[in-house]
This record gives sequence, C-alpha cells and structure tokens, in this order.
Amino acid sequence: MESNQELQNKRHSLAHLLAAAVIKLYPGTKRTIGPAIDNGFYYDFEFKEPITDKDLPKIEKEMEKLQKTWTTFERKEVSADQAREMFKDNPYKLELIEEFSKEGQTLTIYKSSEYFEDLCRGGHADDMSKIDPESYKLTKIAGAYWRGDEKNKMLTRIYGVAFDTKDELGKYLKMLEEAEKRDHKVLGPKLGLFTFSELVGPGLPMFLPKGMEIIRQLEEFVRDEKIKRGYSFVRIPHIAKTDLYKKSGHLGKYDAMMPIMKDGEGNEMVMKAMNCPHHFELYNAQPHSYRDLPIRYAETTAVYRNEKSGELSGLLRVKALTQDDTHHFVRHDQIGAEIEMILSLMEVVYGSFGFSDFLVQISTRDQKNKEKYFGTDELWEKSESILIEAVKKWGKPYIVEEGEAAFYGPKIDIMVKDAIGRSWQLTTVQLDFNQPENFDMNYTAEDGQKHRPAVLHVAILGSVERFLGVLIEHYAGAFPLWLSPAQIIILPIGENQVVYAKKVCDALLAANPGLRIEIDDRAESVGKKIREAAMQKIPYQLIVGEKEVEAGKVAVRLRDGSDLGQMPITDFAERVKDEIKNKY
Repeated sequence: MESNQELQNKRHSLAHLLAAAVIKLYPGTKRTIGPAIDNGFYYDFEFKEPITDKDLPKIEKEMEKLQKTWTTFERKEVSADQAREMFKDNPYKLELIEEFSKEGQTLTIYKSSEYFEDLCRGGHADDMSKIDPESYKLTKIAGAYWRGDEKNKMLTRIYGVAFDTKDELGKYLKMLEEAEKRDHKVLGPKLGLFTFSELVGPGLPMFLPKGMEIIRQLEEFVRDEKIKRGYSFVRIPHIAKTDLYKKSGHLGKYDAMMPIMKDGEGNEMVMKAMNCPHHFELYNAQPHSYRDLPIRYAETTAVYRNEKSGELSGLLRVKALTQDDTHHFVRHDQIGAEIEMILSLMEVVYGSFGFSDFLVQISTRDQKNKEKYFGTDELWEKSESILIEAVKKWGKPYIVEEGEAAFYGPKIDIMVKDAIGRSWQLTTVQLDFNQPENFDMNYTAEDGQKHRPAVLHVAILGSVERFLGVLIEHYAGAFPLWLSPAQIIILPIGENQVVYAKKVCDALLAANPGLRIEIDDRAESVGKKIREAAMQKIPYQLIVGEKEVEAGKVAVRLRDGSDLGQMPITDFAERVKDEIKNKY
C-alpha cells in the first residue's frame, strides 16, 4: 500500500506520461499544466484538431508503450532564459515562466525520457516502469479555460484516475458507473424536480412543484430543529449598498461578488453573495448584555455568486443558491459549548438521511500569504486552536488544510460519505474574531464594560440546492417516505374501483393530514400504472380491485416491486405514520 504522498506522486507522474503520449500522437499540440487531483490527474492541452472520448483508448495504449521506457525523473534547475528557450513555442509555459520568475521561484525541469521534459515543481514516482498499467485509466475529456478564466482560451482537459492497485481502480470504476446512474442532472428533470432555461440563464435552477415540496420538507425539518435549540429567525433584503461589503472586506477579497449596479439616485448596489454583513447590522441595531448571549440569528435565504460558467455543475455549483444560514454571537467563554451544540445539531440532521461517517477538515490561514486575511497573528492562532480542540473533543478524524480558511477566520468543514462511498462537503462552521472588530460589535459584560463577541458562521445543509443534488444521488431518486414529493399512489384496477380509491385517500388523510397522495384513475392497465409509478419512485403503491373493495382493504406494493399483500386501511395508515415520524 502506497502512502498518500506516494500515490499523489504517482498520479502527477502519470499526468506527465499522458502529456508525453499526446505529444507523440498529436505533434504540434501545446501542453499546459497537469496536476494530481483527488482520485487521479488531468492535463490541459491546446490541440490543432479536436479529439473526443473515442481517442482515449489510443492515448492509453501509447501511455503504456512509453511507460516501459521510463524509469526515474531527472531534476535540473534552469535560468529563466534557458526555460524560455526550451518552451519558446509554447505561450502557456512562457506565461508560467514569467510568473514564477517574478515571484523569485526556482525554475526546475524534470526529464523522464530522451525526448520528453517538462517545467515542473516535482513530486514524482521513484520508478515509472513499476507502475501497473492496469491501475490507471483515462476517463473523459472536458473543456477548461486556461487558468480557469473564461476570458482565456478554451483548452482540452483529459482526465485520468489512478490507484495503488488494479482492484482499487476496478472498485472506483464501478462506483463511477453507479454514480452515472444516480446523476442528479439526469434524474432531477426526469423525476420532475427542477429545470434550467437558456432564457433564464446558466447556473440559475428553477424548481417544479415536486422539487419544491422536497425543499419545503428539508427547510421545515431544519427550521424545527433550530427552534428547539433557541435560534431566532430574521429576514434581510437581497441587495445592499457596496459600502456594506467594502466594510466587511468582501468587495476586494471575495472574487465571486456580482457586478455592481446603480439605483436611480446613483447609489452603488450589489446583490448579496453572503448574509453575514446584513446580520452584523441586525446585531448592532440593538444593545446587548452578556445575559443575552449566545444570540443565534437564522435565515434560509438566497445569495448570488458570479461563478464562472465553466465551474457550474447542475445543482452542485450554481449562481443562485439558498443557504440555511446562521450567525451565532457568543461570549468567548461560550465558544466551545456552542460548537458542541452545532455539531450535535448536525449529527441529528444528517442522521435523518443516513449520513454518519464523518471526516472533518479544519481550514487554516496560509502562513505565507497573511496579507490575504483580516486580523492579527494572535487572533488567528487563538481561533485555529479553539477549532482544533473542539474537533478533538468531538472525537471524529480530522485533517488540517493550510490556506483554505475564509479571509476573516478559520473554519470546520464536515464531509460525509453517501450510499456509494463518495465524500461530500456539507456543514461549515467558521469562527470569526475579526468581523466583530471590523463592525464594532459589542455587549455589556458583567463588569459593566463593553466587550467584543465572537461570531460563528454556520450552515448545516450548506446550499439547499447542492444538498438536494447530493440527496438525489445518495438515494438514486428514491427518497424516504417523509421526503418524497408523492408518498402514496392509489391505483384502481378499473373504473368501478375509482370511488373506493377516493374513499381510501380520504381515510388516509383523516389519519395523517398532509400526506401527499395521488390517484391514477386513467383508463390504462394496472401493469402500466405500476411500472410508471415505479419509474417515478413513489414509495407506496396501493392497488385496489374488487377483492380489496369487498374486504375494505388495500393491496400494498413497494416501489422496488416487493408485494406486502392486503392490509387494512387503518394498519397501513399507522405504518405510514410511524415511518414518517421516525424518518426511516
């Protein structure tokens, strides 16, 4: 078993091998960069002629052929002029060389064969010839703007996956195959949950009634859990003067703010990309005593982010997203207990969806670029150590990622594994000592003096849109009963049973008000009705024919085809009530 660093080195080395194979097969292609990423690697190219996924097997075959001639990577330091001469026909490498030179970085070239060498910082496999060719595979081709900027040229990105062994690769490829079946971008529209419109614009999802019902259930569930824990709900507008975001630092430090607009009186306005500055102003609207804290402002509201089109992805990355946002204003001696409460709330919420395998990432400041952040070294060291201690007390495994903090404070990100083992980042808890200073927030302490609160920025579900996308894939569209937009469908076998079907519906609603029930009384065969109900993934199908009418019962069938047989209506009503209450 390779260490994580060895595996990353292997993946990066395979990116070089991919580039070598492409250059050999397609002379004149310009290569750019090829990093290791989660589960594999990619390399971006400018091809003379477009290629497609059908070309990947040919490239793979060339990689395997070249790999037999590769052993180690030979490192060589070069001057900027030498590097420019080596890559004089490649504008992408020349751009990188200029950038690295200005930053004072040492330029290094790694040579891996007689004809292939690349500008690279290093981190390679010790012996390429020992890598099992069956432990990696090219997976897809995608478009990617040079350096992620849509103002730049669109390049061709070739993705690959790589693991320690052939078996691990096989398991991962099976997971990808299953993930493709669960793709929310396919299932969502198919199940009538959401849609996108070219006229409305990319990254702006619209939710159909069934999708909106799921969102309503999610929001009400989380709202109820927050109310139990003393949260107060507030409401803010969707725009603000740019002065607010200049004060918070977002205008200047956050690159996804929407473009500035002017109102009729010449005021510069911007759509909100986050809610915290508004909530800070709510806090400052009233005086506070130490007895009032913690104060927990909660709001489920939309924010708008100017995401680049190449980064948009179904519901997972959008321009308009709804956050179940909360801001906790706390005394410094309350921080630990408040984080403990938040993590407990998160476990309750996630447990309702079957998520229990947590991985925690603590995102800290980049020590080499402190100018990117608000606040002093002392405040950052204090806040980072508090988060680490809180996670240690929680007892979950965690990693620390330097440079991933928000500009005003470090954060805890919670990752969960879904039904097929993929990790998703969901809850975020950010600890902020800097914005209370910036917005002059205070409370009157027991000593009669003004003190600063700390702020915890918290989102349990995160983006509701993204969370729905995750749930669609987690459940493969087969939502649990409490969350399903249609919970029960009644299927009368013939016209004579339609009246009885309506009586069954009324009896179930009387026992469980709010049940979402459909009756399919079309003049179609019951077999067709069953198939279509299963395709819509409705949890329960109640089939009623002459036998059921005579017995005063229903024939109960599950969406997976399981037949529970005849059941008294009252018994079925109790079964449903229990299932919804316990969120099975």
